[in-house]
Amino acid sequence: MDATSQAGGTTATAGDPVVGGQAGPTDPLVPYLSADFPWYGLDEGWSGRRFLMQAGAGPRAAGDVDYGSLGHGEEPARQYEPRDVRKFAVVVTVARRDSRRSADNTGTLEATSASSAAWLAGSGLLAATWPGQLDRALRQDWLDQQSSLVWDLADDLAGPGWSPLSLPVDGLPQPFRYRESEYGWVLAGEAPGVLLGAYGRGVSAYGIGFSTVPDLAAYTRP
Repeated sequence: MDATSQAGGTTATAGDPVVGGQAGPTDPLVPYLSADFPWYGLDEGWSGRRFLMQAGAGPRAAGDVDYGSLGHGEEPARQYEPRDVRKFAVVVTVARRDSRRSADNTGTLEATSASSAAWLAGSGLLAATWPGQLDRALRQDWLDQQSSLVWDLADDLAGPGWSPLSLPVDGLPQPFRYRESEYGWVLAGEAPGVLLGAYGRGVSAYGIGFSTVPDLAAYTRP
């Protein structure tokens, strides 16, 4: 697994893009378009809303975009909402990176893997679905505890915490590892040129498919 994932990368929300720790232009497409890998989203079988989420680089990276997320359905709540029943599916694309030197040349970054995508997807699901009965003082403790669990699970994709699931990627079946929890579902696998993760709630993972995104402008429309 890419250790930069657990440490928490420098990310950019759609309204405030940041790449490599530097404030960027206000155009939310800029960090996505600067990536050197293809982006994946749900395929044409998805007829609902599409939206940008975030794109960013791992800590100590040389400013390159390493991963990002594209949303489908209703945007996950940014804070707890009583009786939150939003339905969404988020696709996480992670660049394939070999072991490489850090930006400051003081260390080595691990190669990315499907576990990297699983970690990012699991963390995204936690951030979107934290239990509302927790007050803010306890939320961070809960997130830290659950994040450690997500890390351990992501590092053992072949273990009993995951089940096999075959889903189409650009029309061809590809193997994924899949797991459900009370908060939603997470899956991870590979695609041509990249690693894929996904998470969602209220949208069946068994009925989705993935494809490269030919025009990211589709994710900027209301």
